[in-house]
Amino acid sequence: MTSKDCGNHRHKHHKLRRCFAGLLIFFFIVLLVVLLVWAILQPKDPRFVLQDATIYALNVSTPNILTVNIQVTITTRNPNDKIGIYYEKLDTYATYRGQQITLAYLIPPTYQGHKEIITWSPFLSGTAVPVAPYNAIALNQDQSYGALTLIIKIDGRVKWKVGSFTSGRYHLNVKCVAPITFGARSSGVVIGNAVKYQMASTCSVSV
Repeated sequence: MTSKDCGNHRHKHHKLRRCFAGLLIFFFIVLLVVLLVWAILQPKDPRFVLQDATIYALNVSTPNILTVNIQVTITTRNPNDKIGIYYEKLDTYATYRGQQITLAYLIPPTYQGHKEIITWSPFLSGTAVPVAPYNAIALNQDQSYGALTLIIKIDGRVKWKVGSFTSGRYHLNVKCVAPITFGARSSGVVIGNAVKYQMASTCSVSV
């Protein structure tokens, strides 16, 4: 190898090192800008409220079989004035004492603009669902008392949008408490073959 070839080799190696260093500096600056913007904007989690629940069927049969057909109205508000929210693949379902008792209702992908309020009214259904043995005693007690508490859950993914920048996916977990009374203790309003309960209860949200 001639001295000229060695010189060219060193020149190319030096040029590659400079390009690599330049790319690292560029990505560092971009990341720093994103973090600074994020810190200044201080994104807040969306707020969810369970407005009402309409019960079409709520039956307990032996041995510890539960049937629930319920439609819930849930509103979500984006409290941010400079950040939009993309909701992706939101599964909504009802649980009783930690056990899922309805099929999951898939809420279509939705974009929520600044300060925007969105309302969803999923229908949740679970027919002849066997209640876990460790919940059977509590279910019988709730039936005798004429009241039980369902938890409406929303599980899915969200992304934040700031200008033209869209973040990665974050897991969204929402829990809404739905106390249901029936029989002589019922506090619902009869609407045809259904009973509607006004809730207006704030849900817990974690992202």
